[in-house]
Amino acid sequence: MSASSSPSSSLSWSAPTPTPMTTSTSVTETVIGSHLFNISGYSHSKGMAIGQYVKSDTFNAGGHSWVIYFYPNGTEAQDNPTYVSLFIVLASEGTDVRARFELKVLDQSGEERDKVRTQFDSGPYTIRNHGCM
Repeated sequence: MSASSSPSSSLSWSAPTPTPMTTSTSVTETVIGSHLFNISGYSHSKGMAIGQYVKSDTFNAGGHSWVIYFYPNGTEAQDNPTYVSLFIVLASEGTDVRARFELKVLDQSGEERDKVRTQFDSGPYTIRNHGCM
């Protein structure tokens, strides 16, 4: 009689090692700033040529420097002469700036008199270059 041997196999099973849970958080800081650009003698500025401007002092808001350009008779000949144009300009150099703006024209009493339309209503906008309006 012969003894037969069969190969024996042993299977082992182990539970997977749990992967540790990791998390991260991104916090976008919102900074609100304001600047009052007072134009004394506004009626005299209406005599300026189309494309001429008055600019504000440089001011800081949101960690960046800005300047406001005011064109009392618009920037181009086809502009309506009853309109004024305002531009906000990034004066600081560095990285892109993502910002939302609200520019208002107030009368001498500090009240809004006319409807102000702005292209910034749908922002925020990314300003990529120093000097970009």
